[in-house]
Amino acid sequence: MKEPRHITSRSSPLVKDLRRLAQEPGAYRKLGLVWLEGDHLCRAFLARGGRPRQAVIGASAWLQPGPRELALQAAEISVLDDSLLPEVSSLESPAPIGFLIDGPAKGQAPLAGVATVVLDRLQDPGNVGTILRSAAALGVKQVLTMKGSAGLWSPKVLRAGMGAHFALHLVEGVIVSELDSLGVTLIATSSHAAQALHELTLPAPCAWVFGHEGQGVAEPLMQRCGLTVRIPQPGGEESLNVAAATAICLYESARQGLA
Repeated sequence: MKEPRHITSRSSPLVKDLRRLAQEPGAYRKLGLVWLEGDHLCRAFLARGGRPRQAVIGASAWLQPGPRELALQAAEISVLDDSLLPEVSSLESPAPIGFLIDGPAKGQAPLAGVATVVLDRLQDPGNVGTILRSAAALGVKQVLTMKGSAGLWSPKVLRAGMGAHFALHLVEGVIVSELDSLGVTLIATSSHAAQALHELTLPAPCAWVFGHEGQGVAEPLMQRCGLTVRIPQPGGEESLNVAAATAICLYESARQGLA
């Protein structure tokens, strides 16, 4: 094991980078790094075979067997003075440990012929992270986001995803024409669709398309959808939250696959 670096200054280049990653949703794109804050995300990353570039741990946590053992999984270790932890945190109560990992590779292409979720300009990071959790749990292989969507690796999406990122093939900034290469039927939800979700035999695999929280799916993308389905709402509400709608649709796809 390399000797850990001990950092006590807030002007340290590492502290400056971590501060940006914790506070700026798009900083991971500029720095090529992702900041995984907290024990749960770190362990989820390791469980999927991830190799952290660096562990960053508070001085007090470094003296504790559990956090120390986790930090030792990284190639490099930086021990921060405890007073610096709030500087590098996006949490109300800063976590004592985190990993720096390589950011998403540029130029990744969507996978063809696999169960997919397409997110069209979703803005709320909580919704996006929750959708990633549902996708990973219900057998989806990849999530694609269209330009204008919340950053998949931003701090709030990472927290809401709870480790689901590491089980999925993720591609950001997809344009409509790229979806033709998926080779599966695109399905969107619409309150005006003639057929209800439970009445259809869904194609498998397929790509579920979910749109902006207020505007829905953009028309050029909707025109590429081979199916539109309606989620029955006997309670009479105008619409469902997009993360809830996604979970319902993905569950129905999974249920039919298990039947």
